[in-house]
Amino acid sequence: MPSSRILLFLAAALSFSAPLVARADDAGDIQAVISAQLNAFKAGDGAAAYSYAAPGIKAMFPSPDSFMAMVRGGYAVVADARNVTFGPLQAEGGGFRQDVNMTDAKGQSYIASYTLSRQPDGSLKITSCRIRKGEDVSA
Repeated sequence: MPSSRILLFLAAALSFSAPLVARADDAGDIQAVISAQLNAFKAGDGAAAYSYAAPGIKAMFPSPDSFMAMVRGGYAVVADARNVTFGPLQAEGGGFRQDVNMTDAKGQSYIASYTLSRQPDGSLKITSCRIRKGEDVSA
């Protein structure tokens, strides 16, 4: 195999295995998805909130009602998020991690760390959300 063909083969192989790099338009798309889901939670629109969940989440919670029960039970701050601001966005594996700063009804700050992945149809769906207390001293 000539050396130019080897280099072409290596370049092609690396392009398929290179980690995902977040682009500027990804940030806007990701923030729009998370904001839309947070707005759906506030409006009590379980079907709309559920529509932003990835297939893996939907497999664990097969209906909007079961999904909303899980959110209300374990993610109350997300269900009624206040003072929402977006933190750093990172490419992670085949998707993205977006930190979102928010407060609950009592003013305690939290960081919701969302992961999202692009679906075969090009849409972004939320694959997970982990909540941790913020670093403020007001609590």
